[in-house]
Amino acid sequence: MSKKTVRDIDLKGKKVLVRCDFNVPLDENRNITDNTRIVAALPTIKYLLENNCSVILCSHLGRPKGEFKPEFSLAPVAKELSRLLGKEVIMAKDVIGEDAKTKAANLKPGEILLLENVRFHREETDNDPEFSKALASMAEVYVNDAFGAAHRAHASTVGVAAYLPAVSGFLIEKELKFLGEALDNPVRPFMAILGGAKVSDKIGVIDSLLEKVDTLMIGGGMAYTFFKAQGYSVGNSMCEEDKLDLARELMQKAKDRGVKLMLPVDTRVGKEFKPDTESKTVAWTEIPDGWEGFDIGEKTIEMFSEELKKAKTVVWNGPLGLFEFDQFAKGTNAIAKVLSELDATTIIGGGDSAAAVRKAGLQDKMTHISTGGGASLEFLEGKKLPGIECLQDK
Repeated sequence: MSKKTVRDIDLKGKKVLVRCDFNVPLDENRNITDNTRIVAALPTIKYLLENNCSVILCSHLGRPKGEFKPEFSLAPVAKELSRLLGKEVIMAKDVIGEDAKTKAANLKPGEILLLENVRFHREETDNDPEFSKALASMAEVYVNDAFGAAHRAHASTVGVAAYLPAVSGFLIEKELKFLGEALDNPVRPFMAILGGAKVSDKIGVIDSLLEKVDTLMIGGGMAYTFFKAQGYSVGNSMCEEDKLDLARELMQKAKDRGVKLMLPVDTRVGKEFKPDTESKTVAWTEIPDGWEGFDIGEKTIEMFSEELKKAKTVVWNGPLGLFEFDQFAKGTNAIAKVLSELDATTIIGGGDSAAAVRKAGLQDKMTHISTGGGASLEFLEGKKLPGIECLQDK
């Protein structure tokens, strides 16, 4: 971690603008259904309060596309934050308007203000300098603690850093520590599990990991592209026809580098895309016409599990099947359980894999669950994240 954190700067009594990731799921009554991201922001917020700061929080929620939409208001977040902190979080009616400016100007040390959804302004995603300047003008220091948005060069993640001393919060520090150590200095054997729907989403990650891991396991929808690349029929399974050459190249690359590339040996197939569809397990070379692969089979679970028991560091990104449907969640749940029992560093790369681990109730048994799906993917790919690059160096 070569970037300054809140510990490396004098904050006492200052007005601090904190970019959080409060992009939380809401039900139809606008109740928060998972507060993980809010809880993840608490250590930084509490540290600032202990240092007598006036704390101004900002975040996005959903994709309102640059206009005010009440269903994307951060009001439910202010309510949940107040409950978790045991003190009132003042809510602004806007982002850089009169209400926000007045409330920010009157904010006393030890008080917290939450601005309205930054994406109610198109200038946020355009990284507009005037918008960034207006946002920055409310504070004396900027703290980025939104790892889930660190791969976006937006006004509230990058733009404001041009006008204020910019440092990271504890969440970003933690993310970089675990992900960074896994990539740069892993305890071996180092294994990665990649799932999810498409090879195209993970090309860069597979390429980057093939230079670092001892074993790479592939499951999920993208496995079928690798099957087809070897000349086998995949029935109605998800398959990217335009990526077959690439899949062959990646298999060759693994061979050349001495990386053990493991693909499923059997698969759970279903007749239709619905929870109660007729299903059966078949060998990966024998997927029948008209059937679709939705999960890894029992033999694959056993094979992956045996290999993982040797691991000392594991990074997992992407579910291994259609885990939203119970009958096709078996592979993902079984591998989550194996990871939860390992004497190893286990890192779950955000997004769907994090949701699957929580659904299985195993989140407390993992070393680290990333709060950023897209950001953790880009980090694993070796890309520079703009929201971190713009922070002050130590």
